Amino acid sequence: QVQLVESGGGLVQAGGSLRLSCAASGPTFNTYDVAWFRQAPGKEREFVAAISWNVGRTYYAASVKGRFTISRDNNQKMVWLQMNSLKPDDTAIYYCAAVPPRSITWAVRAAEYDDWGQGTQVTVSS
Repeated sequence: QVQLVESGGGLVQAGGSLRLSCAASGPTFNTYDVAWFRQAPGKEREFVAAISWNVGRTYYAASVKGRFTISRDNNQKMVWLQMNSLKPDDTAIYYCAAVPPRSITWAVRAAEYDDWGQGTQVTVSS
């Protein structure tokens, strides 16, 4: 099991940038794939980006590809989401999630993830 704590959310104008952090604890973190999800009011939780346990692979939702970058440092047990060129549609609570890799395909559904943080609010004003 992995414990996750997100930080770095806030209010930013459209076109601005934010960097979200996810601090992990637990002896197995380095063997887990990690993803960022987000949930806007009245909407389902949606996949944003994922990074493999060995830092070798990343995957992005089409809506954020080219604007967001996911990274991790297993020594520090940290995962980051750098968000650039933010839009009002990016407004949501952002969650960090972790899961042991179970297949060669990416886990992009929230139900596939075992461990979650409490979330951090990102608000983008127009």
